[in-house]
Amino acid sequence: MEPDRLKKSRFLSYVLRHDPDKIGIRLDRGGWVLIEDLVSRSRAAGVSLSEELIREIVRTCDKQRYAISPDGKRIRANQGHSVRVDLGLTAMEPPTVLYHGTATRFLDSILADGLRPGSRIHVHLSADIPTAMKVGSRHGKGVVLAVDSKAMCDQGHEFFVSENGVWLTHHVPQQFLAIVRGEDSGASRAEKE
Repeated sequence: MEPDRLKKSRFLSYVLRHDPDKIGIRLDRGGWVLIEDLVSRSRAAGVSLSEELIREIVRTCDKQRYAISPDGKRIRANQGHSVRVDLGLTAMEPPTVLYHGTATRFLDSILADGLRPGSRIHVHLSADIPTAMKVGSRHGKGVVLAVDSKAMCDQGHEFFVSENGVWLTHHVPQQFLAIVRGEDSGASRAEKE
């Protein structure tokens, strides 16, 4: 993605997930905002967005961060919000094992306290190790944790899956975590540290 479009995509992500007030828009309960309002408010805030550019960003985003409503008039982020929204997700039974990528510098804290959403509403989990490693490597040397999602689900923890395939939960207690080593592909082969 070219630098200007990347910058505008990051702006879009920030406004739709974390700070709609920055440009004076209000997300509805489901996190949606009219595209025309987003365009006009962004321009008033000094960021030149067009409806065409927004649609192009949505269409080409490899992480599929955004969704456009069926009527084509509204947009929202698929997950990752720190502002309260109801994405209308239904609890689902997760795969037996899910994965979380993080930087090694956070490992001690995570193994002591589990995975917490921080400023976000949900903890984000991946269905595969390569995706989790890619996420974890964004903030330094990456490490992948296996999450025993079946055991969590059996104990009443809820899991959701966003429109773009990211698994979400509210908290992962440390007893359900294990470090993935080498080519391990599941919690049964991961060693608990």
